[in-house]
Amino acid sequence: MVKFLHTADWQLGMTRHFLAGEAQARFDGARIDAIRALGKLAHRENCSFVVVCGDVFESNQVGRDIVWRAFDAMAETPEVSFFLLPGNHDPLDASSVYKSRAFTERQPANVVVLGSNEPTEIAPSVELAPAPWFSKRPLSDLVAGCCDGLSNSAAIRIVVGHGACDGLSPDPSNPALIVLSSLEEKLEDGLIHYVALGDRHSTTEVGQTGRIWYSGAPEPTDYDEVDPGNALVVELETDRISVSSRRVGAWRFVRETRELTGDADINALDEWLGDIGGKDRTILKLALKGQLSLAQHARLEALLEGCAAVLAALENWDSRSDLVVLPDDADLSTLDLSGFAREALQDLSEQASQGEQAQTARDALALLHRLAAAET
Repeated sequence: MVKFLHTADWQLGMTRHFLAGEAQARFDGARIDAIRALGKLAHRENCSFVVVCGDVFESNQVGRDIVWRAFDAMAETPEVSFFLLPGNHDPLDASSVYKSRAFTERQPANVVVLGSNEPTEIAPSVELAPAPWFSKRPLSDLVAGCCDGLSNSAAIRIVVGHGACDGLSPDPSNPALIVLSSLEEKLEDGLIHYVALGDRHSTTEVGQTGRIWYSGAPEPTDYDEVDPGNALVVELETDRISVSSRRVGAWRFVRETRELTGDADINALDEWLGDIGGKDRTILKLALKGQLSLAQHARLEALLEGCAAVLAALENWDSRSDLVVLPDDADLSTLDLSGFAREALQDLSEQASQGEQAQTARDALALLHRLAAAET
């Protein structure tokens, strides 16, 4: 029996356009912290080693500080070996990060690059059959290629691959798709015993054997991921398997849609935002619909401004948002404008209800309201 940790898609060095200032630094730090957590998890669970199934780095052009910080994190558990597979983000080509001086001169003893598709015995009666990427656009099923020519063995054999399976890909014409039926046949014949995959950031079991898994990314990277932030503890024998998911990630991507028609809805939104835990590690995309008065909209903007200051990021979900801001009688009386300003308010109010310039007029009304309120 062998027990190991299956992880993938660390994508160290990833940047997100919506993270500003120190939020990006915290995002970077969390990905390094995840490596430490993985090492500690492997040690705590008595795992013999860790397989990292591709996209260890965001690209082959990451800075040496990213490489060295990753090494430092992995070196904190020297008793745990990390086997790194080059993927589509960091292929083993001429410019590979794995060939750089920053990597080769400081590579810890417990970090091994799976740079060949030849089966490798890593412990008595335990083999890895890796399928590294040598370019960003391979023209064949790399996992099938690493399995070709395998013969029956008494060793427990673990395939380490990266890429999309044919049953899960939106592009059936991709020549590099991993053919699921071929893997299931090899599992049935006893040529291989587990397939550890990367590329899909959500923890996913594939097929019907219970022996083909995507671990998912240890930290989430986008809103569409269903179950990221995990690693898999695998206990494996030739005739028995146990796969358990373990939570590693600390960050969250959240999408929320809210209908706003008055102060009660703003109160409810305020309460919901206040209940978000780990705000400094939460990236929120918010869609707002409905209609508010100028005063209500000003209150909403103040609420969102305060929330944006404590969240990692607050994005407006433009494609889903449809919030109309129109003055009501209370707005008009509260502003107490006269002369030219009063005429402008009335003109903007008429334009804001319809026409091509409606949104521009609403924005101008909101600005007028803020300026007038500041004066009072």
